[in-house]
Amino acid sequence: MKDHLKNTAEVLKSLGEEKRLKIIKMLASNANEIFCVSDVAQQLGISQPAASQHIKVLKNIGILEENRKGFRVFYTINLGVLIEYKKDIDDLFKKAFEKCQYDFSCDKCPYNNKCK
Repeated sequence: MKDHLKNTAEVLKSLGEEKRLKIIKMLASNANEIFCVSDVAQQLGISQPAASQHIKVLKNIGILEENRKGFRVFYTINLGVLIEYKKDIDDLFKKAFEKCQYDFSCDKCPYNNKCK
């Protein structure tokens, strides 16, 4: 359970940056197109190294996948992972507004199966 919470915190931290959200929007809303780092940098008006860093963070949490074609690397959204994160975030908000019947005294609170 602690690993799940840690993972959710890492995802939220990764998504808590405007440029990364723009990258997700750009790739998700243009699923039929392919984008490399230079495309992302140009669309966002940032340097290629900055775009690479943002892409790396999103790749590390599994939202972006890379596809190599020759010397170039193109990025796409991993829709399955994005949907799972959405479910986790929805669940987080649902449970955030429910009183914990154990008053947070159990070591598994607040996000275990007992706290429904």
